Amino acid sequence: MLDGADGASFHRPDPALPDASRLMGRRAGSADLPLHGGRVPAWLGQRMTRLGAVIAQAIVVEYGRDELLRRLAHPFWFQSFGAVMGMDWHSSGITTSVIGALKRGLAPLSDELGIHVCGGRGRHSRATPQELAAVGDRTGIDGAALGRVSRLVAKVDNAAVQDGFDLYLHGFIVADDGRWVVVQQGMNGDRRQARRYHWLSEGLESFVDAPHAAIEGHHQGRIVNLADRRAAASRDRQLELLADIGPTGIARELARLEDKTGTAPATEPLLPHLVLPDRHEVRAEDIVDRRLHAAFAAAADRGPADFADLLLVPGVGARTVRALALVAEVVHGAPCRFSDPARFSLAHGGKDRHPYPVPTKVYDHTIAVMKSAVLKARLGNEEELAAIRRLDAQARRLEATATGPSLEAVIAEEFARPHDYGGRSVFGWEPPAGTAVEQG
Repeated sequence: MLDGADGASFHRPDPALPDASRLMGRRAGSADLPLHGGRVPAWLGQRMTRLGAVIAQAIVVEYGRDELLRRLAHPFWFQSFGAVMGMDWHSSGITTSVIGALKRGLAPLSDELGIHVCGGRGRHSRATPQELAAVGDRTGIDGAALGRVSRLVAKVDNAAVQDGFDLYLHGFIVADDGRWVVVQQGMNGDRRQARRYHWLSEGLESFVDAPHAAIEGHHQGRIVNLADRRAAASRDRQLELLADIGPTGIARELARLEDKTGTAPATEPLLPHLVLPDRHEVRAEDIVDRRLHAAFAAAADRGPADFADLLLVPGVGARTVRALALVAEVVHGAPCRFSDPARFSLAHGGKDRHPYPVPTKVYDHTIAVMKSAVLKARLGNEEELAAIRRLDAQARRLEATATGPSLEAVIAEEFARPHDYGGRSVFGWEPPAGTAVEQG
C-alpha cells in the first residue's frame, strides 16, 4: 500500500458527507513546478497515452483500483509517472500531459477497469460536472453529488487557500464504487510557477479542515489557508462577522485595519516539499545514484533470465530492459523511492532532449512488453507480469551493493547513438552519429 510521506493513518469518514466523498485528510508534500510553454507533440502524446494506460492497468491488476487512486494522489509518484513517460521531468506540463494521457488511454478501458477520467485543462475543467453526471448515468453512482464535490474542491483550493495561484486545471478520476481522486493545478504568472493540489476520497473528515492529500508548489511567503485545521476559529468568526455587521461593516473594518501597522499574523508552517529547479538539464544532484545503479544492475541480472525471448528480437537489447526496470519501479515501488523523479526520465528521455532525446524504438518496445504482460495476466497467465515484478524486487535487493556509471556517463552514452534508438525530440529526429542536430 502506498502511504503518504508523513505516514498518517486513515481517518473515519464523516457520515454527513456523500458516499462518494470519503477522503484522505492528510498532506504528502509539495514541490516547485516551473511553468514552461509548448505542447506535447503528437508522436509523444500517443505513446504517453499507451504507456500511461498499460501502467495503470498493471497497477490495477497487481494491487487493485484503490491503489491506483492512492498513487495518483501521491505528488512524488505522480511526477515520476510523468517523467517515465518522456515528459519534461520537472515542469508543470507533466500535470496536463498525464491527466490528458490517462483520459485518452483509459476511456476505452473504463468499463473493464471501472475507472473514469474527467476534466482537464481550461474548458475541459469546466465540463467536469457534466462528465461526472454522464459517468453516473452509466454506472449508477451519484453523478450530481460528485459534480458538487468537484465544484467544492475547486472552491477550496481557489478561495479557501489563497496562496497566489489561480486554478487552470482540474482532473477528476472516479471509480465505479464512487471513490475518487482530484488533481488540480494553479499558476502564478508573475513568478512563472505552478502549484499542484491532490485530493483523495479515502479518509476525509471535512472539506474545509485539512482536506488535502498533498499540495505541490514552491514557498510563496505568507499565504491564507482557511482549509487548515487551525483556521477553524477564523472560519467561525468570519460567519459571525457576516451575521453581525454584514458585508458593508466587514469592508469598513478591513479599511480601518489597513490604516494601521501591526504584527503580521502567524502563518501555516511549510509542508515538506520537493523543489524542482527552473532548468531543463538533469544533474547528478537530482537523482539518488544508488537507486539508478540498482535498476541498471537488476536489468543486467534479470534481463537474460526473464527476458531471453525479448533480447532475441532484432533491435531489442539491454537498453529496453533498463527502461523496463524503471517502469517496474513505477508499478511496484514504495513511496520513499519517488523522492527523485528526475531518475525516471532516464527510462525514455524527454521531449526537449533532456536528459536526452526520446528513444522511440526503446519506448515502443517497453509498451509492447508491458501490454503483453498485462493482457496475458488478465487471461490467467501471470508469468510475464511476474517477471516485471521480479525486476523491481531485484533492484531493491541490489541497492546496497550495486555500482555503475555516473549520470554524466549514462547521458553521454545516449547521445553517442541516439539515431540507433530512434531518438526524437521537439526539434525532430536525431541524425546518425557524427552529424550535428539543428535545434530551432
